[in-house]
Amino acid sequence: MDILDVAGGKPVKLWTEGVPVEDDARKQLMNTARMPFIFKHLAVMPDVHLGKGSTIGSVIPTVGAIIPAAVGVDIGCGMIAARTSLHARDLPDNLHGLRSAIEKAVPHGKTFGRRDQGAWDAVPNHADQAWRGLAARFKAITDKYPRLEKTNNRHHLGTLGGGNHFIEVCLDEADRVWFMLHSGSRGVGNAIGNLFIELAQADMRQHLANLPDKDLAYFEEGSRHFADYVEAVEWAQDFARHNRELMMQAVIATTRKVLGKPFEANLEAVNCHHNYVQREQHFGREVLVTRKGAVSAQKGQLGIIPGSMGAKSFIVRGLGNEESFCSCSHGAGRVMSRTKAKSQFTVEDQRRATAHVECRKDKDVIDEIPMAYKDIDAVMHAQRELVEVLHTLRQVVCVKG
Repeated sequence: MDILDVAGGKPVKLWTEGVPVEDDARKQLMNTARMPFIFKHLAVMPDVHLGKGSTIGSVIPTVGAIIPAAVGVDIGCGMIAARTSLHARDLPDNLHGLRSAIEKAVPHGKTFGRRDQGAWDAVPNHADQAWRGLAARFKAITDKYPRLEKTNNRHHLGTLGGGNHFIEVCLDEADRVWFMLHSGSRGVGNAIGNLFIELAQADMRQHLANLPDKDLAYFEEGSRHFADYVEAVEWAQDFARHNRELMMQAVIATTRKVLGKPFEANLEAVNCHHNYVQREQHFGREVLVTRKGAVSAQKGQLGIIPGSMGAKSFIVRGLGNEESFCSCSHGAGRVMSRTKAKSQFTVEDQRRATAHVECRKDKDVIDEIPMAYKDIDAVMHAQRELVEVLHTLRQVVCVKG
């Protein structure tokens, strides 16, 4: 662990041995560390890189205040994984049919605008049941903030989205089959995040010039929007968890149909956020912990650290390292922007890098090429004090958003 001393602020502790940290990310971390309500220090994970609002791969503990842009707009984004009773030998030699079936079963990418009922034939009524459990709380939020009422909420429940969201079929070290996917609170979480970022900046309009960055605008505890924001974020995090569970059900049901054989699922299961905020106890104090691209790694707690498209992923168990506020990385972390990746690599590069994976190999996914990300082995080595590896997964099928 390295320590970055910050003039006029709290220290920044970095678990980044052997992995690059861009200068702009360091500056962004230092800006956040200068906020007056930071508790003890910032903790920085090895997948750290520049982000909007605050640095991706950072853990921000606060007392008496919360920064909406630090939580971000992909509220509750995270991972779910499930081990099945299937083995590699149970999968067909050609996996294209399985990938196509999953793509049809789960709305994703350019088809993610609405959840078509036909996509849920294998899992009838589950999405509607999940929404009924969310609806009353959502109405209480929209009664106060009507702008959120017309967001894509119910119709995005059970959809993957785009960008770096994905669904994978993986094999572990014993050739057992796992399903894994990455997604969050979709359009409604984005709307909640943007609304409260705007409200925080509006409330602090007279003070924005004194902030290191306008995206560090915050709500103080007890202010008029603080409690509403906490409730809206908690709701979006619950939406995200349900969203992942619904898609996992669809993937399992679809695979059963494609293979034409029964199998057990959820022999081991993990469902974890990596963009969120919650109250926790640390160093004898209740604090608000914002994990911006980081996963909770309390002692014994299971988590998921995915590699890039075509690289390894890991099921981990937390070691409860208090100095990191019991956290670990949420993935490999980018080393170049999407624009740079598209300009530097070709479709042929993408094909070579993902030759072992049944996935899309076209110009629209070049920005997700493995070389645009940090070396996942180096990332895992840098956080050896934070987690222990239980399973190492390798993708055989990848569906990209």
